[in-house]
Amino acid sequence: MKSNLDLVNECDNFPYYDDDPEAYDKLVSSYYKFFVLGSRRAVGHVLPWVVEKMPWGKQWVVDHDKKRLFPYVEGLQPEKFAEQSQVIAETLLRAKENGTFEVLKKWRDELYTIHGADELIKMERSGSPLFGIVTYGVHMTTYVNTKDGMKIWVPKRAKGKTYGGLLDNTVAGGIATGEKPFESIVREAAEEASFPDDLVRSTVKACGTISYFSFRDERAGGEAGLLQPEVQFVYDMEVGEDVVPKPYDDEVKDFRLWTVAEVQEALSNRMFKPNCALYLLDFFIRHGILTPQNEKNYVEIVSRLHRKLPFPTAIAM
Repeated sequence: MKSNLDLVNECDNFPYYDDDPEAYDKLVSSYYKFFVLGSRRAVGHVLPWVVEKMPWGKQWVVDHDKKRLFPYVEGLQPEKFAEQSQVIAETLLRAKENGTFEVLKKWRDELYTIHGADELIKMERSGSPLFGIVTYGVHMTTYVNTKDGMKIWVPKRAKGKTYGGLLDNTVAGGIATGEKPFESIVREAAEEASFPDDLVRSTVKACGTISYFSFRDERAGGEAGLLQPEVQFVYDMEVGEDVVPKPYDDEVKDFRLWTVAEVQEALSNRMFKPNCALYLLDFFIRHGILTPQNEKNYVEIVSRLHRKLPFPTAIAM
């Protein structure tokens, strides 16, 4: 049985500097810092073995002494930012065609934005953990207030997907380049749960963000140990008992309507996808279910749900 803090530790598992400064500095100093044109800070960390295997080509500067790398283009004109996106795309495509990384076998043909630059720079979604950039997504908890108390709609992930067979938040997904968080949750709600557009737009409530920093494990698909700092926009949607989600795409096997106690038991038994535990704990905190009276680690859990990441997080959307 896992405690609530155990659930946080399982997802937000990248070390904290204050816990052991010497070990933290030793670890981080082994990484290569990833820069892009217009960024004043590193936008990601690349593991040494990734640097060694990546087919960089002539359009990259890889400085092994200073442990930094960036796609090289001359000038600061707006079109040069697009050239950087092209250099990144061509490099990842070469790696995919060469079978260099397992993670690229999950190629999505979906672009993520690299935040922290002056202009828009994009990267294939499946390549993002190779560069350790911050990725952004949306998560929504859909619930019903019944005569027997609150109940939550919980989906089970399809077997063929990453974290197959585990439970998930009602609706979740990544934010593609050029997409606003709100439009992303509306789209995902239709694709994963068949929720009508007008229902979501009129009912869903924005509830802030959650951030964490993970080492990926084998269940995420691809190589274990890749870096995944994430920011997720959180939404709640209360619906009536007549609203029943139904799988539309192939992400979800089915939905079940569970009491809070049933959800808490499933969490403690590690039946949920690891990062989903964080959103549900946040939901329980915001709805007064998890309180300082019933959770001894309340303060640490609240603070850990909003980790300050070591990369730019201003969103250029």
